[in-house]
Amino acid sequence: MFVDYSTCQSVPAMFLEQADRLGERPFLWARRDGVWRPWSWAATRDAALALAAGLKNLGLQSGDRVMLVAENRPEWAIADLAAMIAGGVTVPAYTTNTAADHLHVMTDSGARVAIVSTRALAERVLAAAAQAAVPPAVICLEPAVMAQACRVTVLDWAAVTEAGRGRDLEMRASAAAIARTDTACIIYTSGTGGAPKGVMLSHGALIADCLGAHRLLAGFGLGDEVFLSFLPLSHSYEHTVGLIFPIAIAAQIRYAEGLEHLAANMAETHPTIMTAVPRLYETMRGRILHAIERQGGLKARLFRWAVALGAKRYRQGGRLGPLDSLADLALDRLVRSKVRARFGGRLKALVSGGAPLSFEVGLFFTALGVRILQGYGQTEAGPAVSCNPPDRVKIDTVGPPLEGIEVRIAGDGEILVRGEVVMQGYWRDEDATRRAVRPDGWLHTGDIGEIDGDGYIRITDRKKDIIVNSGGDNIAPQRIEGFLTLQPEIAQAMVHGDKRPHLVALIVPAEGSGAAEVAAAVERVNRTLSPIEKIRRFALAPAPFGVDNGMLTPTLKIRRHVIRQKYGEVIEGLYGA
Repeated sequence: MFVDYSTCQSVPAMFLEQADRLGERPFLWARRDGVWRPWSWAATRDAALALAAGLKNLGLQSGDRVMLVAENRPEWAIADLAAMIAGGVTVPAYTTNTAADHLHVMTDSGARVAIVSTRALAERVLAAAAQAAVPPAVICLEPAVMAQACRVTVLDWAAVTEAGRGRDLEMRASAAAIARTDTACIIYTSGTGGAPKGVMLSHGALIADCLGAHRLLAGFGLGDEVFLSFLPLSHSYEHTVGLIFPIAIAAQIRYAEGLEHLAANMAETHPTIMTAVPRLYETMRGRILHAIERQGGLKARLFRWAVALGAKRYRQGGRLGPLDSLADLALDRLVRSKVRARFGGRLKALVSGGAPLSFEVGLFFTALGVRILQGYGQTEAGPAVSCNPPDRVKIDTVGPPLEGIEVRIAGDGEILVRGEVVMQGYWRDEDATRRAVRPDGWLHTGDIGEIDGDGYIRITDRKKDIIVNSGGDNIAPQRIEGFLTLQPEIAQAMVHGDKRPHLVALIVPAEGSGAAEVAAAVERVNRTLSPIEKIRRFALAPAPFGVDNGMLTPTLKIRRHVIRQKYGEVIEGLYGA
């Protein structure tokens, strides 16, 4: 029950086609009062059509922006689809945003309506709306605090939806009128290097990205798929791969309750596909290793043997000798089957994106029989650009380009991308758009990489993050940071050294580790690095880099400019006598 990508004109048209076909089959799931409860395709369709008509009642016109602030839940998908059905443009915003962040997105996008889920989130949205020159109407799923809403029209989700019922034919006509080239959403970049910019993605870009993902994953036989949605839907990665793509292949989506419940949710929901960022896999690897070491004894020895043999099999192109094969078969039953059960027992693939996945982490899970497909992309390209195919994985690469996407390497090593997936531009920022997308259609990604003989892309660093030391050497900090954070004594790290004679690092120690333990870990890493890559001195950060303190993006990438601003004196002090 897959859509015809070649004839599909918009995301709402694709959704309505699937919903009409699938009817009462379950689609969206959320855990409420300890029980997983489904929304059927038909129920989701009816709610989205009614909410779309309710938005029209509020005066929403074609092309008007609808800001969406909610945690991952069925209503997020319903609101997103409803805004598009009504001809609007969805503007997702992170739940971690401050009122000032919301005000920036609200003002910059010119949102006519904001839809918000919880009472706590509504407080920040209403605080922002009250300061906006032209405040949007705010639709709340839960009763909101009204003290800040004196200038703001506050509406109830249920009432707006109910007022729109009975206009299905009109809303279907609205969806049918959307062109593939119309803007579907404006997604604000997570801002690793400054103020977020609004990336305009067309319906065609999202559909083309789904086609590429479909052709890629068809390698392991797509069927009745179950996605566990964990990354924020406000990020383009989860929005396309975790919502639009499941619609295209008639998959079910279950919404995880949060990081602290993720392991339990995987065991309960039995997902077949899950998307996440490398930081999650790093954390999971650390927890598994810690638990195994604590167990000790025969179980620990068998586990280490399973990892060693799995790694050997990968390095030997999937082949093992007769004796190793027998041992590997036994270890699969004794060790790997239990690891797979922790992921729900039906997992076909973990898709990794959003940041580089270290080879050691990828090899660890591959050796344990958990397939990780590392991919690459960015918001400005739909976002998926490339991914490892399930039957031909190269752990140290991000795979070949998806179907329909061209990739080439510029003279300075920058990765260039062209295709329907490329953004229409940055919202109301023509200068930035001209710098990013050239007249010939090539998107300058700002990432540095290379393409091997098989057409697989290897990312080496962000162009703007490249450190050029005082000797003129180019150094990739992400690579070194990856080595550092693989050490059990180090939780987070940022490497610094631009225009300096050598590198230094700001390090967040793992729980229970002090300066001496971190120093030993840094020395272990230094033994594997070239002379110009070695960390000569380091300082311990007094607190972790977090989303709340602005030092991580919502997808857990470090914000170097924020960290340098906060700890500038400490970092510069490392170059003292």
